Amino acid sequence: MDRGRRGRHHDFGLNIVSPSFFLVACCLLCAVVSLAIGSSWSTMGTVGVACMGIGAALNMPLPMVAGAVISGAYFGDKMSPLSDTTILASGLTHTNLFEHIRHMVYTILPGLLIALGVYLYLGRTASGTADLADIAATQAGVAQAFTVSPWLLLVPLLLIALVLRRVPAVPSLVLATLAGLACQVFVQGVSLSDALGTLQNGYVLESGNEALDSLFTRGGLQGMMYTVSLVLIAMTFGGILEYSGMLRAIVERILAAARTTGSLIAAAVSSALLINVACAEQYVALVVPARMYVRGFVERGLATKNLSRSLEDGGTLTSVLVPWNTCAVFALGALGVSAWEYAPYAVLNYTVPLIGILYGMTGTFITRLTAAEAQAYRRTYLDEGQGAGAT
Repeated sequence: MDRGRRGRHHDFGLNIVSPSFFLVACCLLCAVVSLAIGSSWSTMGTVGVACMGIGAALNMPLPMVAGAVISGAYFGDKMSPLSDTTILASGLTHTNLFEHIRHMVYTILPGLLIALGVYLYLGRTASGTADLADIAATQAGVAQAFTVSPWLLLVPLLLIALVLRRVPAVPSLVLATLAGLACQVFVQGVSLSDALGTLQNGYVLESGNEALDSLFTRGGLQGMMYTVSLVLIAMTFGGILEYSGMLRAIVERILAAARTTGSLIAAAVSSALLINVACAEQYVALVVPARMYVRGFVERGLATKNLSRSLEDGGTLTSVLVPWNTCAVFALGALGVSAWEYAPYAVLNYTVPLIGILYGMTGTFITRLTAAEAQAYRRTYLDEGQGAGAT
């Protein structure tokens, strides 16, 4: 009798951790965390890593799990008022931050619903099943290698609290790093010298469990140097393209051909994507089109929040889909899956730009300026030389 009850209990647990439920939960969890802290990178590097570990234990296809993680992380990144790209896109176009966020709801929310629907379908077709022996082995390995304590939750809670209080990014990260260092010393019982070595060179786990070792062997300042060097190179290359006039010449040709509202919005989205491909850096993909297109939008009577939304649709979301972009390189380091593999499953990241272009073509959810508003904007910003671009 007891054995039968235990069997039914295990089956019930497996039904809860179904592939469909797991993918949807990963996406929504990452969306909530990213919305709270305003960073897709931090979400992928923390909650995303945990989702990948659980997905591996459940024998789920890891590119599929990574796609769900990335979709959720970039949803929250776009919609958070704490996100650097959200602040940058609104600031470059002189758009009120919360107007910019409200305007993005029209593209990002349908994109999220489509992504969740796709994950429900993919989960039904996924061949992965939960292996209780693997899960038990993973739990035993974690318990043997680490001290699992509620005190460890203080580090992410501290970071979230600092972000919610709008403490600048650098002090927040420094304080969270120090808190993590303290937990490693006082909770895990590691010496201070070993903890500082881990901070510099990363952590190496040798438990004999290959999946567990690959999950926890990572991190450190040295481990981030490849991403940091790629950011520096991409920013340098983007600066050369902009200040040499090459990008301006390209955009002038595009604006000359973009005669309708739909074609102008499609051009802005496509240009941000093109710069992501050419310059491998999402910040360049926001800055350059903003400088080049803002005058064209105003002259054609379009509110600048249409441009700021297009910049995020084409620049922020597609950056992680380009394998040599800094965002994709970080995702590879954090999740262990390349953009070539996870891109088909990052549904939100490629559906939202298409939705934005569709809105432009149909005139749906497009805000226009009155003649007085356009004149006031030109007088306040464009005539001062801020954001002046080709017409």
